[in-house]
Amino acid sequence: MKLIADSGSTKVEWVLLDQDKVVKHIFTSGFNALMLTEEEISQYIDDELMTQLGEMAQHVTEIYFYGAGCVDEEVCRTVRRAIRQNLSAELIEAHSDLLGAARSLLGDQEGIACILGTGANSCYYNGKEIKDHVSPLGYILGDEGSGAVLGRHLIGDVLKHQLPRELCDKFMDEYNLESTAILHRVYKEPMPNRFLASVTPFLLKNIEEPAIHRLVLNEFKSFFVRNVAQYDRYRTLPVCFVGSIAFHYRPVLEEAAAALDATIAVVNKTPIEGLIRYHSGY
Repeated sequence: MKLIADSGSTKVEWVLLDQDKVVKHIFTSGFNALMLTEEEISQYIDDELMTQLGEMAQHVTEIYFYGAGCVDEEVCRTVRRAIRQNLSAELIEAHSDLLGAARSLLGDQEGIACILGTGANSCYYNGKEIKDHVSPLGYILGDEGSGAVLGRHLIGDVLKHQLPRELCDKFMDEYNLESTAILHRVYKEPMPNRFLASVTPFLLKNIEEPAIHRLVLNEFKSFFVRNVAQYDRYRTLPVCFVGSIAFHYRPVLEEAAAALDATIAVVNKTPIEGLIRYHSGY
């Protein structure tokens, strides 16, 4: 049996395939491989995955792990060793979540693969491997268009009264937050990127408001200018997206693409279905 994992900072989705048919779906809490030691990843797998796999674990022969934080071979090697401490599969591969997105979206075709979720990323994929990559730089220096950055702009505009008064009041009432509580969540508590991304449903619910639409559109345009437009032939290659932000805001994303003369070919909420196709050979 094959075990495929799409690992993000918020959650990990595991799919177990038997004869290329899905026999089990498992969800565990998310993690960033760059932030954990081999022992911590091994313990995580033992605590969260092995109990759900049960007796099926002994039948897993191939494992394909795509994860946030798998930025280089050293991290991927750490992940492989941690997995092997728990599962005795003959083949264990660990790759970046960006390669997972590219394989999911494009298969063996060339194009530009993008992630827009809590974070953001992009690459040029030649149908086999990533050949060009603009560093996303994280939500402080980059991650344009991501949930974290959209949330950062929204909260900043609310607290600095850059949005119409009724929208500012509506946001504060809906999330029951005061400015001091917001500042504490951002500067004192762990994983502020998750908190920032958690307020983006407000943008979606109020996307018809001109000020909100403008905020989202400008941020997506920034993603195209600072990332997609850096790749050769971006106007003629298919530009594909995976991630909750891309999926839910697709009309505005397409508006931003048109402004940069780019063509969006595919938008999927998660990469897992595409990865199932890729590793099933169809």
